[in-house]
Amino acid sequence: MTLFIAANLLSPNLGLMIWFSIFFGFLLWILKRYAWVPIAEALDAREQSIIDSLNRAEKALEESRQLQTKNEEARRDAERESQRVLLHAREEAQRIREDEVQRTRLEIQEMRATAREEIERQKGAALRELRTEVASLAIQAAEQILHENLDRTRQQRLVNRFISELSKN
Repeated sequence: MTLFIAANLLSPNLGLMIWFSIFFGFLLWILKRYAWVPIAEALDAREQSIIDSLNRAEKALEESRQLQTKNEEARRDAERESQRVLLHAREEAQRIREDEVQRTRLEIQEMRATAREEIERQKGAALRELRTEVASLAIQAAEQILHENLDRTRQQRLVNRFISELSKN
């Protein structure tokens, strides 16, 4: 049986060949009508855009070469000028540096003297403020003790309460 099927596959069948030819022609016609024209148009448009891009790239390359030449010349001019300016600036910087070192030394001496005076002034002010605060606290404590005639436990509670109020301030 398998021989019979294989033999049928190898033997030409005229009707089948006609139908395949008609179907193949129909398929080519459909592809040409609906697919080939849009694909060809898309390929033409893509080819044109690539050509345009290449033309723009060549133009940009030429412009960049011209720009590079101008930039190279400007760079050389700027380098020569910068060397001249740099030499002048080094000489001027050395002179300024020497002046600044001398001026800075004088300023440091003045600042040290001013700082010492300020420290002494702040120290005196802090001591005066501390004395005033201690005196005020002593007066407040004595005032509370004198206002209340208390026994030993009440005095202890009063002192503890006063100390807790001090820590809040």
